[in-house]
Amino acid sequence: MSKQLTKAEEQIMQVLWDLQEASVKEVIEEIDSPKPAYNTVSTIIRILETKDFVGHKSKGRGYVYFPLIAKNDYSNQSVQKLVNGYFGGSFKSMVSFFVKENKMDISELENILKEVNKNKK
Repeated sequence: MSKQLTKAEEQIMQVLWDLQEASVKEVIEEIDSPKPAYNTVSTIIRILETKDFVGHKSKGRGYVYFPLIAKNDYSNQSVQKLVNGYFGGSFKSMVSFFVKENKMDISELENILKEVNKNKK
């Protein structure tokens, strides 16, 4: 999976990841105001289907949509693309950048390292 989502597509995927399945109307209900038009959301969902991010099943007279890709899988791929594109594939360079630019303190860095080590096991 190397496809990237647009901001609008990602917003809809976030809703589908949270709800697990939803109609277009239910997706719209979850989006903050100003609410997008029904046709807009419907079109974006169809685009997500062509990208193989979303599937659908019949429910009543309409469809219910569901994610085909786990949020975690997409997140990992996005982070990997960020690391490769901006930090030469080096997580060390990325962490160093965030420590310098965001004035991250030592306790925050230690917490991140503990979390990384816990997830490796």
